[in-house]
Amino acid sequence: MSQQQTVPKPSLQGVRIKVRKGAVKAQAKHEPTVFRDQLYKHIDTVPEGDFDNFTNKLVQAGSTLEFLKYADALFEILLAGGLLQPGGSYVDDGAPPSPFSILQAKEPVEVDDMKKYIDVLNKLIRRYKYLQKPLQESALPGLLQYANRWPESQKDKVAVATGLLLSQGLASGSALLSLTKDHLVKNDVSLSMATTVFRTYLADQTMDHLATTLRKGGVKDLLAFFPPQKQSGQALENHFKAEGLPQVAEWYTKKQFAVIREGLVNGLKTRCEQEEPVHEIITFIKGEQEERPLPEAELAQCIWQGLMASVDWSARPDQIEALALREVTKYAPIIEPFCNGPKAEVALINVVQGYCYEDTRVMKAFPQILKVLYNQDCVSDQAIIYWHSKGSKPQGRQHFLKATESLVKFLQEQEEESEEE
Repeated sequence: MSQQQTVPKPSLQGVRIKVRKGAVKAQAKHEPTVFRDQLYKHIDTVPEGDFDNFTNKLVQAGSTLEFLKYADALFEILLAGGLLQPGGSYVDDGAPPSPFSILQAKEPVEVDDMKKYIDVLNKLIRRYKYLQKPLQESALPGLLQYANRWPESQKDKVAVATGLLLSQGLASGSALLSLTKDHLVKNDVSLSMATTVFRTYLADQTMDHLATTLRKGGVKDLLAFFPPQKQSGQALENHFKAEGLPQVAEWYTKKQFAVIREGLVNGLKTRCEQEEPVHEIITFIKGEQEERPLPEAELAQCIWQGLMASVDWSARPDQIEALALREVTKYAPIIEPFCNGPKAEVALINVVQGYCYEDTRVMKAFPQILKVLYNQDCVSDQAIIYWHSKGSKPQGRQHFLKATESLVKFLQEQEEESEEE
């Protein structure tokens, strides 16, 4: 039997197998130092202060260097002046500082001067839009967490730059969450930097704009930037007023009032729906007011909203007016203890006016509701007369003033008779 001869397999000698570009990049070494050195070659020759030339050179570099792969390294170079090691210290390999970084701004730092540096970053990101995501998600938050290692001048420059990046929409407010880490909060580093960020931001934008940025970035409470021993509303108000940022203190106070109002309204609604005794509901309101006091006008609005929110308004249209009067009479004993002065009484009338204006079903019942509140000692005749003459709100003013003319005339005559006696 003859042995079978082994037939050699065909080979592909001399044939180049094409590999996908993505696979090549994935297998390539991650060499940020090589990237840094190549980037330096593009910007080394640019004279200091020639921002247009720096912009052009960086944009040109992006066409040959892997900006996306080395985005964090790129922003470390442009923001911190060099590559950083884990822990925040610079990579010590003998490389010089970057020819361009925000740390080269004037000292003491000036917002107008820093804008020139941020403008370079802005133009670079507009050219390479994919750079914005790593800037706001990793590069900037990663840089801020090392703030405790920097000298004061560097902290100020990074804080001003951060404020400009946020105000121009180049970064997200979520970057500020890095400043809430314990090692930054306990030594006032976080508070100092956050204050500088806010001051820079508000130089160009409104407080409402800043509030939106903070909300979208997940910054829920400014007290997170304060050391534990200073985490109180009063400490926050004192700090920002002393720093010349009263608008921040005022916004925070309003925000806290909104949280308190929501809690009070929901608590009242629940207790009324469960038909708790009047004295228990009054005790609940007093407890909330002692713990987190609201101004008289705010309190009146919360009580009314909470009580009316518990009413089932699904009655027939011709029965709504009678239902409103019945419910107001029922809840007047809860309202009365908190109407202890002209200011609170006028505030209550305005709250009812606004409520009736917004809900047209009960608009016609306004004079009768006012009469019930008067008969139940929730509002005085002087408060009603004052409201009618000059204390009413603009919403539906002419309608409500005309509707209450007979009631006011009656009260004025009564008052005149009392004076004659």
